[in-house]
Amino acid sequence: MRVLKNDFVKYTHDEETAEDQEETGWKYIHGDVFRYPKQKSLLAAALGSGTQLFALIVFIFMLALVGVFYPYNRGALFTALVVVYALTSGIAGYTSASFYGQLEGTNWVRNLMLTSCLFCGPLFLTFCFLNSVAIAYNATAALPIGTILVIVLIWMLVTSPLLVLGGIAGKNSKAQFQAPCRTTKYPREIPPLPWYRSIFPQMAMAGFLPFSAIYIELYYIFASVWGHRIYTIYSILFIVFIILIIVTAFITVALTYFQLAAEDHEWWWR
Repeated sequence: MRVLKNDFVKYTHDEETAEDQEETGWKYIHGDVFRYPKQKSLLAAALGSGTQLFALIVFIFMLALVGVFYPYNRGALFTALVVVYALTSGIAGYTSASFYGQLEGTNWVRNLMLTSCLFCGPLFLTFCFLNSVAIAYNATAALPIGTILVIVLIWMLVTSPLLVLGGIAGKNSKAQFQAPCRTTKYPREIPPLPWYRSIFPQMAMAGFLPFSAIYIELYYIFASVWGHRIYTIYSILFIVFIILIIVTAFITVALTYFQLAAEDHEWWWR
């Protein structure tokens, strides 16, 4: 950490250009690492939606650990998911608008609309398809039209206003993106990389270790959702969730470092 800090101080105050410095690896592209990414509005929306989902999972775990959900009352969990998701929409709006402003984005209204539809849009389409199939087969799992209207009203009257309020607060937060080193005027060309450093092999490597940490617990969760088993061990599930966060953080840092060491500075979307 001391070496990295000294390098950042050197690159901040050094008046020489990146072309005049004979460096290798991530030091060679220090002037391109913090260049703004492509599709920054979509990236900010994904960050906001992910933050909201993370807050949703934490709140659900808190309710489960204090004994709110009874084993034979499955409707309580789904009701809590809908209500907590609606109440945490302000977190998504604030995070997305604040990060979008740090990236010098100007169309914050479009960013909020993208944030509101990024997760709810595919989820709603999937739900409509599955519920239509359930209705066609006269399944008991199909939701009635009254319940669907209540969920739509919650999204219109609670989720959307909180998202807009959070977006306004994030837009007015005046947060600035403070990069530890200067960004060069023109991006450096990325050298040819081997196939195992491309996007899809990295996606496979980044997903294998986190999945291996939780795949046993996923079996019981899927058996509870689509089967007839009752899942009650929320404390063990919370410990597995903590392990998942730690493993994901370590594998993310490692893969990002390997990418920068290969002189590939487009790391935002990895």
